[in-house]
Amino acid sequence: MPYASAPKPASRATAGPKTSTQKAPAKAPAPAARPAPTSTLQPGMGAVPHAGGTTFRVWAPNAESVAVIGTFNEWSADKNPLQHEENGYWAADVAGAKPGDEYKFHLINQGNPIDRNDPYARQMTNSAGTSVVHDPNFDWGDDHFQMPAWNELVIYELHVGTFNAPDADHVGTFLSVAEKFPYLRDLGINCIELLPATEFPGSRSWGYNPANPFALESDYGGPVAFKEMVKQAHQHGIAVVLDVVYNHFGPGDLDLWQFDGWSENDGGGGIYFYNDWRAKTPWGNNRPDYGRPEVRQYIRDNALMWLQEYRCDGLRADAIAFIRNVKGEENPGDDLPDGWSLMRWINEEIDQTMPWKITIAEDMRGNCAITESVANGGQGFDSQWDSSFVYPIREALTTPNDADRNMAAVAEALTQLYNDNAFRRVIYTESHDEVANGKSRVAEEIMPGEADGYFSKKRTTLGAALVLTAPGIPMLFQGQEFLALGAFNDAEPLEWQDVAAHPGMVQLYRDLIGLRRNLSGHTRGLGGQHTHVFHVNNDAKLVAFARWADGDGGPNDTTVVLANFANQTYEHYTIGLPGPGRWKVRFNSDWKGYDGDFGDFDSLGMEAEEGEYDGYAWHGSIGLAPYAVLILSQEG
Repeated sequence: MPYASAPKPASRATAGPKTSTQKAPAKAPAPAARPAPTSTLQPGMGAVPHAGGTTFRVWAPNAESVAVIGTFNEWSADKNPLQHEENGYWAADVAGAKPGDEYKFHLINQGNPIDRNDPYARQMTNSAGTSVVHDPNFDWGDDHFQMPAWNELVIYELHVGTFNAPDADHVGTFLSVAEKFPYLRDLGINCIELLPATEFPGSRSWGYNPANPFALESDYGGPVAFKEMVKQAHQHGIAVVLDVVYNHFGPGDLDLWQFDGWSENDGGGGIYFYNDWRAKTPWGNNRPDYGRPEVRQYIRDNALMWLQEYRCDGLRADAIAFIRNVKGEENPGDDLPDGWSLMRWINEEIDQTMPWKITIAEDMRGNCAITESVANGGQGFDSQWDSSFVYPIREALTTPNDADRNMAAVAEALTQLYNDNAFRRVIYTESHDEVANGKSRVAEEIMPGEADGYFSKKRTTLGAALVLTAPGIPMLFQGQEFLALGAFNDAEPLEWQDVAAHPGMVQLYRDLIGLRRNLSGHTRGLGGQHTHVFHVNNDAKLVAFARWADGDGGPNDTTVVLANFANQTYEHYTIGLPGPGRWKVRFNSDWKGYDGDFGDFDSLGMEAEEGEYDGYAWHGSIGLAPYAVLILSQEG
């Protein structure tokens, strides 16, 4: 097996514990049989360098012969033939091949020669170039990083090519991302999520068109630079989650297509793909064959490689609705049971061997089974992007007229749970999908052409406050904290000078993240399992909710959030309170320090008074600015 199971840690406490129920281990299906190594052949797929040379192994069941060609043999197909092994595998050991050498596989099918890049290549010269023998050894130094508990995670989604690019003519790199780790750490971010970073055609892409699924994008710096980025992230206390694409491969520069010359049904994709109606995806007829053991193994090996060899702390699986269903819907007639079982197998293996590493699904169908445990018949993901939060919250923020905002929909978005666990969902108002594809940043959607105006700033920060106080794992999109404008595309780098232009906005996000992570010790409830929306005023457009962690909550635990969705000021607005005593304002989004256009309205906390209100035995009144959020907790 290319990736042996890592030993299970002695305790969850030393390995970044999950926040609640663990998934019960279950037995994974047996992988495809692989031949035992001979005295010289090394186990594993692709190019495996060792002290005496390099072992090359490839799966090509329809080839009549296979050879490896490269810089080590002057690209001659006669010098290093591979020997046929069981189940369509071919292998040979080449004494002269070493890390850094370029190579391809030379296959013969029905007398026709075919040169193909290695499906397992860790490194490419470029997506249309050649495979490179990669040395997996890397000096990780004193890397004892512990994954934060999931109820403490604050995710920052970024695109390597635009996050910290030197200019509009050049793409960013893994190392340029690392340059911003001190900034992200000081902001309070403890997890980054990278858009797909495997080799794709050209130098600019979102990454959702993987040409070489095992190779890191050459224009981003390749595999060594990626490892260095992960190492530096860990040194700054930041976890790394990588977006992976298993719902389709390609379509461009795709050597997997008809890899060994075989296909069926008039132009099917060959051994790595379905060759019938199941091949069809929104991105072409290029869905992997989830039922073929060798393809299942290929995808499983890929997932585990990122977690083991590259020390990523989690994976975000793109558009998995199209892995479990041909049309990405809930119609059983289009279901792909093999896709469902494949993702279960991968999640199961991760849980058994690396339970502190997180797997996140993008399904967007509100399906609780996605994050249900494998033991209970679910797919076993740890969390999922939640459409039931982002759509109603964005709607409430961007609707032009206050009267049309729906507070019942906001309340429902705040209380949505999967599997009775607050952290089975990832919540956000901006992501790469939500600020592109005809959509823009929230501030731009609020006031097109005036995204830097008062109303845009007030309502976009209202949304940010909900993301960082509602139940779920909060996620920001790159530049959101300094009011990046317009829409996202892969050709326009972030304008980092806007950090200096909006220092107060950055401080607002820093303060919210600090409260979310309870860095001051007064808002433990924001990382708790319990949420109660106790005040919904659809006439005045206000919502209030309480979060708490332990038992019935109490001082420094129970946290109350009051959100005003209208352009209306209140000198004394009354809400119920979960307990007696002094309720202190920990955050007021209208503070002038956040932005010179804000009103600095007096919201000075409140003393609880006896008397039933909103279902509580206590209540209080407080001043509240337009489109403002207050966060309060009891003084101990």
